[in-house]
Amino acid sequence: MQIQGIYATLATASMDRAEKFYTQLFDREPDDRPMEGLIQWRDVAGANIQIFYDREKAGSGRLTIVVPKMDEARRALDGVGAELTGETEGRYGRIAQLADPDGNRITLAEPPSKPFDR
Repeated sequence: MQIQGIYATLATASMDRAEKFYTQLFDREPDDRPMEGLIQWRDVAGANIQIFYDREKAGSGRLTIVVPKMDEARRALDGVGAELTGETEGRYGRIAQLADPDGNRITLAEPPSKPFDR
């Protein structure tokens, strides 16, 4: 099988509300609206993200975003009114969570400052 691309997808109950949130989170408008009820961002740090309308599944998704510095990400999120919670730190680095307007959980992950020793 030849693979051309991979998209992470999240469901929303409100396309307008989700588009506003993710436009602020990614600091840019969606790249495409390939069909009714679907918006997508291509090449967000090498990843592709789709938001699709599905009222029943909205809020059950998970997305992990790797950030170089958690403190800088926190400041940027404060600027758009998003709050990080549940911050923990371990041998693998730091993580913290936020939720989109539907309740989809987004985990921010900061890699460890030195390589992880297996």
